Amino acid sequence: MNRGVASVQTSDPWRLIDRTACLILLLVCSTALLAQAPSRPTSPAAGLEIRVTQILGFEGTKNNAKGKLSIQDNALQFKNGGGAAAQVNIGSIQDVVLGEQNRQVGGLPMTLGKAGVPYGGGRVISLFSHKKFDTLTLVYLDANGGWHGAIFQLEKGQGEAFRNELVAKGAHVSPIAGQTAKQSVPEAQNESK
Repeated sequence: MNRGVASVQTSDPWRLIDRTACLILLLVCSTALLAQAPSRPTSPAAGLEIRVTQILGFEGTKNNAKGKLSIQDNALQFKNGGGAAAQVNIGSIQDVVLGEQNRQVGGLPMTLGKAGVPYGGGRVISLFSHKKFDTLTLVYLDANGGWHGAIFQLEKGQGEAFRNELVAKGAHVSPIAGQTAKQSVPEAQNESK
């Protein structure tokens, strides 16, 4: 009888590792949840200037350039660092399209942490290591009548307000494909009741 009691009291080293891994997973998940600040949509109408990343396409700027996008009188202006500002007349903007983007954050430390969690627990960590962004895509005409496009990445919630400000200043926006116009022909009613 003493042997059965003695075997229950000895600790298994793998059990200690499993408990430690669960504790680390809990710590990482709670830290990731605390690190995510609730996004507050900020209206660019107050300052008419927001921080963006110009992904590609804006004439006269490098790809993936960080800077400030602003509306100055009747021009949309992008300025990065100490360089000259690139601008487009708002009246020449032919379309403004909004989108959303997800990106995993954390880099190499997060990847190593996910790899170290046993039993596929890294997938759980991946659920909390994403950040959402708005994308603002512009289609505009240059001075010679050539078509151009530019894609900007904004903080979550800023895209809609900036688009509305561009429309208010005179940018053209095509209707969304999901919204259909009301029928102009009245529907025939079934008279055989």
